[in-house]
Amino acid sequence: MAPPILKLDDIFLSFGGAPLLNGAGLQVEPGDRICLVGRNGSGKSTLMKIAAGLVEAQSGEVFRHPSSTIRYLEQAPDFAGYTTVQSYAEAGLGPGDDPYRVTYLLEHLGLTGLEDPRQLSGGEARRAALARVLAPEPDILMLDEPTNHLDLPTIEWLEGELQKSRSALVLISHDRRFLEKISTATVWLDRGLSRRLSRGFAHFEEWRDQVLEEEEIEQHKLGRQIEREEHWLRYGVTARRKRNMRRLGNLQALRADYRGHKGPQGTIQAAVSEGRESGKLVVEADKITKAYGDRTIVAPFSIRVHRGDCIGLIGPNGAGKTTLLKMLTGQLKPDQGMIKLGTNLEIAVLDQKREDLDLEDTLANYLTDGRGENLLVNGEQKHVTGYMKDFLFQPEQARTPIRNLSGGERARLMLARIMAKPSNLLILDEPTNDLDIETLDLLQEIVAGYAGTVILVSHDRDFLDRTVTSTIAPANPDAPDGRWIEYAGGYSDMLAQRKGVEDERKRVEKAEKVKAQDASGGKAGDGGLKARGKLSFKQKFALENLPKDMEKAEKEIAARETKMADPKLFAKDPTTFNRLAAEMEKLRADITRMEEEWLQLEMLREELEG
Repeated sequence: MAPPILKLDDIFLSFGGAPLLNGAGLQVEPGDRICLVGRNGSGKSTLMKIAAGLVEAQSGEVFRHPSSTIRYLEQAPDFAGYTTVQSYAEAGLGPGDDPYRVTYLLEHLGLTGLEDPRQLSGGEARRAALARVLAPEPDILMLDEPTNHLDLPTIEWLEGELQKSRSALVLISHDRRFLEKISTATVWLDRGLSRRLSRGFAHFEEWRDQVLEEEEIEQHKLGRQIEREEHWLRYGVTARRKRNMRRLGNLQALRADYRGHKGPQGTIQAAVSEGRESGKLVVEADKITKAYGDRTIVAPFSIRVHRGDCIGLIGPNGAGKTTLLKMLTGQLKPDQGMIKLGTNLEIAVLDQKREDLDLEDTLANYLTDGRGENLLVNGEQKHVTGYMKDFLFQPEQARTPIRNLSGGERARLMLARIMAKPSNLLILDEPTNDLDIETLDLLQEIVAGYAGTVILVSHDRDFLDRTVTSTIAPANPDAPDGRWIEYAGGYSDMLAQRKGVEDERKRVEKAEKVKAQDASGGKAGDGGLKARGKLSFKQKFALENLPKDMEKAEKEIAARETKMADPKLFAKDPTTFNRLAAEMEKLRADITRMEEEWLQLEMLREELEG
């Protein structure tokens, strides 16, 4: 076993009141892939900052190997003093580091380096900060919520980079799939203490439940032992006085241990306040479009959302997810097409930008909308402090300004408010950001069991797989062109359907190629256009008929799009769905090929005719 390059032992830290860390530890060896997990407010980020040397513990031992380099990705990067993203990222390099790494990383993260750091969006700021900490290839790389505000292609790219990295990793993240793919060890921070599992996050929850169960059994045994000792004290045979006093002292110590036991933090006790039942048809969109200037955000798109559906929207940042979401909910009018909203809709919205939060407001005032001390939840009057306890807030936090809450606590507060509002249509924009695993579990149960309709935008693959009934994604994820497709099921189902479509398209192309070779006596055709003084009969025929063939192909695509608009098609007949999708891809490729051939022929005709 290699000696540790970082070791924290018996760390204690308190900000007044109950200690945040009380005996916590962390050991990092070369090549480690550690995920640091725990409830919101358990001290994960604080322990990571102590390890990185940004916060000093009040007591405990901290060892960092003198020659080791550490880079820490903070949740809110500080761009002060930097005029460009390039200069900010290069400032993280050490002597001997390769400056080209910054250019390489910025390019793959979708940044030029010339951006003004003060004008960056949340996702762009996260990408710039990632470039800064990844570029030096440090001995220890500490990442605090690295996937927040990143789209799915970037998350998957980051997974690949970290898997190739030689740095030891310490990760904090709410993204289950990300942790399962990267981590090989787990450190659980709970009630100030840390426990280590020498396996990745995929095995954590089973192990955690086993530890808590054993702890509960031990606490039960301790209670029974105290009962036996108390019975002896009352009814036992009197023995020597010293022995009795010693046994009495042991009993008092047992009582102190029992009273001083701090159990695990409870779980949120909450359910959505459901409004009256909406109409069966919630949203109907017929060939809606949206463009800004020359850029098409939504090409003709149609969908019918029924009561009880849970629709997931995914795609790269900037693909138009929010635009499409606003059109589907009636907040934005399409350029063309028709949007029809159903009857009796009561909409509740969770905005990823947290724009609904006034940081100077208090928790109680925010939850009640300033209407006294009570709020109505599922038809029942509840005092605000009691409702706060359901979401793991303490009564004394009622008058606390929202600005004092952590990111996870703010997300939990917004969930508390949206769940108190009667609704039958939930709009959730990145609802998983900053939530701990336990709160994510609750949110998944709420969404899956919600009697109304849900439309959500998320980059959390595991959350999508566990909740949504269908997924809307760009037809071309690598270069979004405004075309969107609805797939049955979650994220993994979408990938499987895309693979099926791609396999079917290749099969169709191969069959067409063989057919063409057979028709031409074993030759696929030369496709080359040479000026021979005049167009050949074959070239003239193609020049006249290619536009008709393209128009026919467009009609065939429209016919297949109409059939695929049925959201139940994939569930009923996945073979037909994949066949239609593959035929559409083949037809689009044919149209592109015919356009290029027609253009070449037209240019040749003009050249020959002088």
